[in-house]
Amino acid sequence: MTHKKKHSRAITPFQLLVSYYFIAIASSFLLLRIPAVYEEGKEVSLVDSLFTAVSAVSVTGLSVFDISSTLTPFGMVVLLVILQLGAIGIMSLGTFLWLITGKRIGMRERQLIMIDFNQSQVSGVVQLLKEIVKLLFIIEAVGALILSLHFHQYFDTWGEAIKHGVFASISATTNGGFDITGESLQPFHTDYFVQFITMILIVLGAIGFPVLIEVKNFLFRKKDTFRFSLFTKITALTYFVLFIVGTLVIILVESFLSFKGMTWYEKLFTAMFHSISSRSGGLTTYDVSQFSEATDIFLSFLMFIGSSPSSVGGGIRTTTFAIAILFLINFANGRTEIQIFGREIHLSDIFRSYVVIILAFFMVMISTMVLLITEPYATTTQIIFEITSAFGTCGMSLGITDSLSTEGKFVVMILMFIGRVGLISFLYTLGGKAEKPPYRYPKERVIIG
Repeated sequence: MTHKKKHSRAITPFQLLVSYYFIAIASSFLLLRIPAVYEEGKEVSLVDSLFTAVSAVSVTGLSVFDISSTLTPFGMVVLLVILQLGAIGIMSLGTFLWLITGKRIGMRERQLIMIDFNQSQVSGVVQLLKEIVKLLFIIEAVGALILSLHFHQYFDTWGEAIKHGVFASISATTNGGFDITGESLQPFHTDYFVQFITMILIVLGAIGFPVLIEVKNFLFRKKDTFRFSLFTKITALTYFVLFIVGTLVIILVESFLSFKGMTWYEKLFTAMFHSISSRSGGLTTYDVSQFSEATDIFLSFLMFIGSSPSSVGGGIRTTTFAIAILFLINFANGRTEIQIFGREIHLSDIFRSYVVIILAFFMVMISTMVLLITEPYATTTQIIFEITSAFGTCGMSLGITDSLSTEGKFVVMILMFIGRVGLISFLYTLGGKAEKPPYRYPKERVIIG
């Protein structure tokens, strides 16, 4: 009995993973307190350092100070290292270092990698981790090379071009959203090559690492024996449908408003970029505060959905949204199961989807109410935009981040943290160890609707 009680009180893998993220934030905070990180004469408070640490570990990109004028070159390197840590995942990066040093990966570590990447089984997670790290570094390196070569026309020296190219590539691929221009990518509003490369990098980081691995396997293996998983099919379809819908909505709403006077291709690229970037990228080529309130609310909706599972982004995730919509369509047609692509969605996944959506909705609603009290100068649209940006680990803002009160900053930090670790992991952390009830009660119907 004593052994059983001790076992029930043991920390769960979910709680351990969340504690590792707390350690990552604490370590990042200490790094950001090193004086050499900041330019001479720049003073950053403890709260602002903590806010930046949380924003970087969660690869969000919300910032309470101007990165370009506040951080030294060393500070920018520190920020990039923290972004990599947040993108790969603290447990996954630690495991990768163990692999390099030849240490054996135990079952506990495999469980943590499984949770960190939203996998349903332990087998194959170490191989998945190797593939993810390799893919991420290759994507960032190629992106940095292309952008550095292109940026040389904008900067006097190759050193400056490489600095901006490397930072822009890592920030886009990790969906970090930080920039060292002081204006995000707005200086490149008419440079469609930079926008195109950045969009590709954001998509590669946000669409989900399992999807990228399957596409790679499809391209380099025998295509007649390869089959894409249901996860990849749903994820890719949902991601690109949301991208197309987002682009069309922004164009339709803004064509006679903020886009008035733009050429058709300028409108198209601006709408495409922000449709993709609002899914967790956070970079902007246009001042989003110039958008109408209707577009800002729609972008908040896209940020609420966020990116795909097992990616660098946050939000409720694309598969959650897809399963909820599919269930609504099937339920309206008198069916309680979801059948798609010749497969049937497991009932537990439907339950999890609605749990995530309901919990996320309440979190956003409560956070909005709190910020309406603590930030009386801000409009409701600005606050909803800020809240969904934090939860979706996006990083876009309507300009109120640096004006947030201490209480408001802590609310945003909590949302960024939950958005990164995932709502399911966060919920299981609070709930502790699952135990099957010793008995069950008779079932009874309840009137609904």
